[in-house]
Amino acid sequence: MPHRNTLILTGASRGIGHATVKRFSDAGWRIFTCSREDVPADCRRDPNWAHHVAADLADPVSRRRFVEEVNRHLGDSAVHALVNNAGISPKTSYKERLGVLHGEVEDWHGVFELNFYAPIELARGFASALAKGKGAIVNITSIAGHAVHPFAGSAYSTSKAALSALTREMAVEFAALGVRVNAVAPGEIETEMVGAEYEPLITRIPMHRMGTTAEVAGVVYQLCSPDFAYVTGSEIFVTGGQHLY
Repeated sequence: MPHRNTLILTGASRGIGHATVKRFSDAGWRIFTCSREDVPADCRRDPNWAHHVAADLADPVSRRRFVEEVNRHLGDSAVHALVNNAGISPKTSYKERLGVLHGEVEDWHGVFELNFYAPIELARGFASALAKGKGAIVNITSIAGHAVHPFAGSAYSTSKAALSALTREMAVEFAALGVRVNAVAPGEIETEMVGAEYEPLITRIPMHRMGTTAEVAGVVYQLCSPDFAYVTGSEIFVTGGQHLY
């Protein structure tokens, strides 16, 4: 079988993750994924989607099992890209986003377990395979990690700010392995998670529209390509200019 690049991606079942899988698959990459749910039937028929694991990456035991299972399937083969896309922005029982004054402080731990600690453990767990492939890591952050967002909530926003800082630190450490580490910070992207309340935000976007999941996926893909071989420790804003305000 001819050599193929290999991608590992989290949060694959919908939205940006699903679009990113399609972008890499269209380029012929072999793909390993995980999400809390199984993947849709039409995605399972994709010949490049090599293996999917239903795992809760907010649970340390579950995410370690995911790393072990994928490494077992990989054997001695290399990994060329790891995309840490899985994330959560929970609501309280009365539908407000988790904040400092609203919701249980204990729930913050779950947010950080998935949004912050999971990328650390996955990067560490696949470091050897990534070094073998001279690969790239892309962390999916958020515009909410850089400015107060009306709907994101404090727990989500601060976890993404921490992930941005972690990306810089990882870039320095992983450079010794020949692995690049960058981040993509989406703004308002059309997904099933976006409701009517987001419409007023379009007036704050210079391009006067929301972005698409395919547009985010394209940036992620390019960061993993040879065209970006000298780029590490960077965060690219996919916001239509919204982050400029």
